[in-house]
Amino acid sequence: MIIYNVTTNVEESIHDEWLQWMRDEHIPAVLASGKFSKAIMTRVLVEESMGGISYSTQYTTENKATLERYYSEDAPALRKDAERFAGKFVSFRTELEVITELHSE
Repeated sequence: MIIYNVTTNVEESIHDEWLQWMRDEHIPAVLASGKFSKAIMTRVLVEESMGGISYSTQYTTENKATLERYYSEDAPALRKDAERFAGKFVSFRTELEVITELHSE
């Protein structure tokens, strides 16, 4: 299993609009690609020296090949849609491989 993590720092001036867009449009569109089984969005609780508010959105997919298909087939259009917030946020992406997953009983 692969987790595709996108960490984003958003300027406070667009925060509310961006957060609503993420919840109502962007995350559902990423899931609608059919490449991910779930998404979890979290707020980063560490204050950034650059200001703004940071979030981590984690999308779970079956394997690296599926993630690569997302990059080539879906990501360009979805990233283009974020251009409405250009210059007001910064994102970085990380690919994580799940080694083990445990749950309490």
